[in-house]
Amino acid sequence: MLALPNNTDISLTFFLTGIPGLEDIHIWVSIPFCCLYAIALSGNSMILFVIITKQNLHEPMYYFLFMMSAIDVCLSLSTLPTTLGVFWFNAREITLDSCISQLFFIHFLTIMESSVLLAMSFDRFIAICDPLRYVTILTPARILQFGLMMVLRGTLVMTPVILLLKRLLFCNNNILSHSYCYHPDVIKHSCSNTKANSIYGLVAIFLTFGLDVPLIVLSYVLIINSLLSIASPQERHKAFSTCVSHIGAISVFYIPLISLSSVHRWGHKAPPYVHTMMSNAFLILPPVLNPIIYSIKNKQIRKVILNIFLLKNGNQFKCSS
Repeated sequence: MLALPNNTDISLTFFLTGIPGLEDIHIWVSIPFCCLYAIALSGNSMILFVIITKQNLHEPMYYFLFMMSAIDVCLSLSTLPTTLGVFWFNAREITLDSCISQLFFIHFLTIMESSVLLAMSFDRFIAICDPLRYVTILTPARILQFGLMMVLRGTLVMTPVILLLKRLLFCNNNILSHSYCYHPDVIKHSCSNTKANSIYGLVAIFLTFGLDVPLIVLSYVLIINSLLSIASPQERHKAFSTCVSHIGAISVFYIPLISLSSVHRWGHKAPPYVHTMMSNAFLILPPVLNPIIYSIKNKQIRKVILNIFLLKNGNQFKCSS
């Protein structure tokens, strides 16, 4: 195969993949994807609007929820053009620079979301285990510092990934497994030695998800230990119910992420559609389900959203009458 260096005048192109075996009906397959993207964008935009406009929601927990919804909007927008482009127009070609840009934002935003989930677990830990100091510990200034640290961590982790990727040579048959660019999927098409990329990839996973998951688990071990010391079962249930939404968000984020990583590293003999379905679940499910989880399980969010719709319907009724 022909090796194409990145610094040549030849425009290196990758080819994205839709759903293997269903290429003839991609236009129909796009319908559920359009619905999911619409739910993700509208649901998270509603959460952002509610938190911005309602003064009583300007609290630490809702600031972190605001961050997560903003990340989910950006994550949906980062994959929407290529995914729908493949399904609608069979636009499978993407240049190397565009591919690298897309995978940077996908992985950067994924790291950011993991960081927010960790911060939310810390928020729940303080709220349950040290409620008297909750407001003094999680001040707006400190939450802003958390946000800046999340951005800094994502940037520092992803910059070496991009630099290592730019030095690689790629072959001329670069058919990716997904409808977007994903780092493990891209480097396997390189004709160069990718040992450094693989090693740093493992280091990056350890510095992000490898730290976040144990810390989240530790926070919930401490939360459960604190709840067991509460004498009243009613108070115990009420305190733990505030964590249900966060546990749901953790599940819909980490389960598809771990499944996709496992398929990429050990599922080489798995059918192509398995890679495709896992990749789509990894990036679409969290933005779709997070607004639903928080709208259903969070009483204040649900109440505000219902009031908005009821007020809107009431105004329409008055206009029609």
